Amino acid sequence: MELLQSKTKTKSAYIYIFIAGIVLVAFNLRPAITSLGPLVGMIREDVGLAHWSAGLLMSLPLVVFAVMSPLVPKIAGRLTNELTLIMGLTSLLIGIAIRSIPMPFFLFAGTLLAGLGIAIGNVLLPAIVKDKFPQKFGLMTSVYSTSMGLIASLASGISIPLAIDFNLGWQGAQIVWVIPTVVAILVWVILHKKNSRDHSVIQQSSGSNSNRMWRTPLAWQIAIFMGFQSFLFYVTISWLPEILHSHGISMETAGWMLSFTQLVGLPASFFIPVLAGRAQSQIWIAFMLGMFSIVGYSGLLLGTSYPILIVSIALIGLALGGAFPLALSYIGLRARNAKQAAELSGMTQSTGYILAAVGPLFIGYLFDMAHSWTLPIITLILVSVVVMVFGMLSGRNRYV
Repeated sequence: MELLQSKTKTKSAYIYIFIAGIVLVAFNLRPAITSLGPLVGMIREDVGLAHWSAGLLMSLPLVVFAVMSPLVPKIAGRLTNELTLIMGLTSLLIGIAIRSIPMPFFLFAGTLLAGLGIAIGNVLLPAIVKDKFPQKFGLMTSVYSTSMGLIASLASGISIPLAIDFNLGWQGAQIVWVIPTVVAILVWVILHKKNSRDHSVIQQSSGSNSNRMWRTPLAWQIAIFMGFQSFLFYVTISWLPEILHSHGISMETAGWMLSFTQLVGLPASFFIPVLAGRAQSQIWIAFMLGMFSIVGYSGLLLGTSYPILIVSIALIGLALGGAFPLALSYIGLRARNAKQAAELSGMTQSTGYILAAVGPLFIGYLFDMAHSWTLPIITLILVSVVVMVFGMLSGRNRYV
């Protein structure tokens, strides 16, 4: 009896550590990108980048996501989930460190390495959650997607104060984010030692024929939804402070307003996956989020007063906060098992982030061409319509 109780306690402790590990990985999937948005003007002036190349800096991680996503299950198939995540987190750690060197080469090389690490976590988390918590997929998706949103909003909000008020400069404001990375690495090293022979969902799926997923219309609909909602998110992270600044708001206030945008999205980030998991069809959820996005970006276009801008960024926050976890939910809900979830995660994130990678670069180019934010914002409104349509198509009660 004592032995049984001891084993039960050990298993419970392992589950809690595993949940903590998932949350810590989620903590590291946003700050390396979201902390750049408020700082991009400082970086551009210090390093000497044009608007389009600053946009490329924000797009580069997404290009890495697109290239790496279908390879992650294969890498994890040869190693273990734990080792693969440790490898990704280490790449993220090195990337954050070297991109703080104020030279274009190190700035872009570090961003590339950071993107490599984030890509690994992006693909592995939905599959791991589907495998370890199949009956609690919606709740666990809520937990880690909300964790991502919380730390992302914090990263956006404190970047300018760290750089200016604490005299750390944009370099020091970046280095701060190695702290959660180091903590996550330590936890996953512990998990790896406790479970060094665990070959879970990713290993089981490594020998399967995942090419079928690339021929499935529903998988493409999810991929397009994933891609264009990411397009909106990364464009907003990259350029919202500059858009607000063009309305006469200081860059520090604009940074906090970007943080507010993400904080507003936290309730949606938590409740949307839970609602999606309980509903047979998610069409109405996608429609609602799409309308928030359309109205929100329209407010940025028409916003001539502070209250209108506040309402607009609140609606944008709700839309972005709900769309990404809805996309993650689709990966689990439209897959019959964890094996399919791994394949669908790699396929949709690869294809989706190709679309997302275009965002910051393309919007920066439109601004350079038009010398105003009118055309870029109209583009965001049109993309919002696309997100709504493909979100509704993905929300039908079907399996890939």
